Amino acid sequence: MTPRRSGAAVTQAIVTVMLPPAALLTLWFLIPLGSFGPDNPALSWLAFSAALVALAGVLLREIRREMLNEPGHPALVIVFLLSSALVVFATAYLGLAKRPGELSGVSTKVDALYFTVITMSTVGYGDIVPVGQAARVVVMLQILYTLVFLTAGFTALTRTIRNRVASRIGGDPPQ
Repeated sequence: MTPRRSGAAVTQAIVTVMLPPAALLTLWFLIPLGSFGPDNPALSWLAFSAALVALAGVLLREIRREMLNEPGHPALVIVFLLSSALVVFATAYLGLAKRPGELSGVSTKVDALYFTVITMSTVGYGDIVPVGQAARVVVMLQILYTLVFLTAGFTALTRTIRNRVASRIGGDPPQ
């Protein structure tokens, strides 16, 4: 493969991996989410629970497909699902923030997404604080979700990347 062609392949791979999550985030910022929050608690909790269960199920299926080297593009689906989890939790935090005394410091979608990423990375700057019981439950769910599902997804992806790199340089893939 020539260096020029290799650069084009890398660019195409980056676009293929990053475009769906970028489109998802763009769509999330454009869609009004006023239906979620204290005015519709049943809808909010049902949508949140259904989205997490659906994401977990599809993520586990795609991780299995990736680990078994089944045909298709499970790695791309895993990246999209991990991005979707960010959006689900950010939407939950946005809805919780509408209820006074629940989530201090979240007033915009950027705030909600920021808090989701900070919580997912376990940094916790302390500028946004889950004060109410529902917010604390969602934060605990996000931490558990991150530990179980997102770690499994990233593990499957890094295993695949290591195997592909090893096969391209002529070595045996690590086990």
